[in-house]
Amino acid sequence: MSRGKPHREESPDTDPEDGSEELTELVCLESDLQNGQMMEVEVGLHNVLLTRSEGQYSAISNQCTHYGGPLSRGFLSGQTVRCPWHGACFNIFTGDLEEYPGMDSLPCHKVKVENNKVYVSVNKKILRQAKRIKSMGSRLPGVIHTILLLGGGAASVVCAETLRQQNYSGRIIMVTRDELLPYDKTRLSKVMNVESNTILLRRMEFYHQYDIEVWLRKEALSLDTDKKTVTFDDGSVQSYDQLLISTGCRAKGLDIPGMELENVKMLETPEDARQIHAACVGCRIVLVGTSFVGMEVASYMTDKATSITVIGSSEMPYQKTLGPEIGRITMMMLEKRDVKFYMNDNVKEVRGVNGKVKDVVLKSGTVIPADVLIVGIGVLPNSEFLRGSKIKMDSKSSVPVDKYMQTNIPGVFCGGDLATFPLAMAKDQRVTIGHWQMAQAHGRVAALNMLDKPTELNSVPFYWTVLLGKTIRYAGYGEGYTEIVLKGKVEDEKFLALYIKDDEVVAAASLDFDPAVSAVAERLASGKTITKKEAQSDDLRWLQLP
Repeated sequence: MSRGKPHREESPDTDPEDGSEELTELVCLESDLQNGQMMEVEVGLHNVLLTRSEGQYSAISNQCTHYGGPLSRGFLSGQTVRCPWHGACFNIFTGDLEEYPGMDSLPCHKVKVENNKVYVSVNKKILRQAKRIKSMGSRLPGVIHTILLLGGGAASVVCAETLRQQNYSGRIIMVTRDELLPYDKTRLSKVMNVESNTILLRRMEFYHQYDIEVWLRKEALSLDTDKKTVTFDDGSVQSYDQLLISTGCRAKGLDIPGMELENVKMLETPEDARQIHAACVGCRIVLVGTSFVGMEVASYMTDKATSITVIGSSEMPYQKTLGPEIGRITMMMLEKRDVKFYMNDNVKEVRGVNGKVKDVVLKSGTVIPADVLIVGIGVLPNSEFLRGSKIKMDSKSSVPVDKYMQTNIPGVFCGGDLATFPLAMAKDQRVTIGHWQMAQAHGRVAALNMLDKPTELNSVPFYWTVLLGKTIRYAGYGEGYTEIVLKGKVEDEKFLALYIKDDEVVAAASLDFDPAVSAVAERLASGKTITKKEAQSDDLRWLQLP
């Protein structure tokens, strides 16, 4: 529960200009904060989250290390605060990151209570530091044990960092076919003219400092689990002691005439994003697919393209994920910005002139003039190199793993979009979830189990999508839901949708209803049931709404 920002004043014996290492300020009275409550306070110009839990006060920086969300408006449960924006969790006593999508932990500050007054002291050296990297080791000479990470996405990066945080002293090699160091792929459909160096998760100096080798522009061709070797496209062969496979997925194309034309685009890399941005400004664009990526690209282009047309094979966008009610309102939001939709239809042919896109022909017979066609109809797993190996794959070419992220071969793990895994909150139902935060969790769990520290995957899926500057947040796993309980009004663009299955809440989505989705995520993560009756109740205190 969050409290309002109190009046603050400097401690009588503190001079901001003095030479001491700490800045101390009186931030509130003891009576201002009860057990299970938190508030935003300021020390100097530093934004601090003050909490009181189990009779103890604690203070950490207030900005989430992911995108700077205000933790004071998040959800507090026991020793954990969960960000209202994207669900990252931090320990309120240590500042340690406990759940993704953040990468870093938070600085901690001293709290002192005297004469019913609460003082917070901030070390002046960290006044400008909003993030803290956990203590990490490095490689030791003579240790020949090697862990090989295939793929340069979220799972591999977090796996590498977790290994070093646990003082693994062997060799770590991360191999990616990308030309870039690992980057935040969630940004590509939201800010399409993005500069690559602004979305890197870590800079090369970081990998050097902690002895994490990164091999760029290199792709695995085959795997031999008996010899424990991987062969790459440049002919090189690398041996390993333990392996993480996290090569992810690639965009799926349309199997129709005209896909070879210029200005038929698919979004996979920052370079793709920049090319799409440049090609679409002042032009007529057609988007195929009403997934999160397709809708985000449509939203991004509303003030850039001369016309935007979206083709969807279902009745509504997000029909299988968020449901028809939310799909309808997102359509309406975009239609107000002159985006035209053709639903329950498919592309039959792309026609061109002089090698460039001229128009798009639908199966219904409709012909749509176009300068650019953007295809976002799903993904294909990058698992071809596993064929012929002893790694078991399912009918969709994904890799099944257990709750420790281990494949059927001991010492070989798989994470990210490629993995099919048992989801704890869904009674261990096997799922494939291509979300950033889950890939990060996979990497951490794989690393701990590589080091014989048995750890099960318990994360609750959390993702978000941005449309016209408004963010829809989603937590849980709603597949097979039978009913939606709505709080607020979808048409007012302020709502909470609770997805019901077997008389329990299995997922939640919201728009302008923070921190409700984080509250649901925390309840699901703790293993506590949210009943249909509780969801239907008008008593919403458990959501810690402002």
